[in-house]
Amino acid sequence: QVQLVESGGGLVQAGGSLGLSCAVSGRIFDINPMGWYRQAPGKQRELVADISSGKSINMADSVQGRFTISRDNAKNTVFLQMDSLKPEDTAVYYCNVYGRTWPSGPFGNYWGQGTQVTVSS
Repeated sequence: QVQLVESGGGLVQAGGSLGLSCAVSGRIFDINPMGWYRQAPGKQRELVADISSGKSINMADSVQGRFTISRDNAKNTVFLQMDSLKPEDTAVYYCNVYGRTWPSGPFGNYWGQGTQVTVSS
């Protein structure tokens, strides 16, 4: 029943911008943190950024200063604004949340289907 719906991926030239959005629905509670991972061709999945309910942020060094993560706790939505995009940012981006199912399920990770981001030279 837990569903993560991602949107905002696409094709952009180097130096351009894209904004990603992930809306979480279903019987999931105590969501903390929310974040974004990515997987490029030939590489393993890596953390891009995550954000706690208290708005503390972890961010990969490779995107520091270019990407911004934010969340709307009331709507269970997390955003990733990507500016100054580089070809090496090309990857499938996955939304991720950590929480528990209602009323007393175990904590675990939940993943979106992924959205493609392609940055051309």
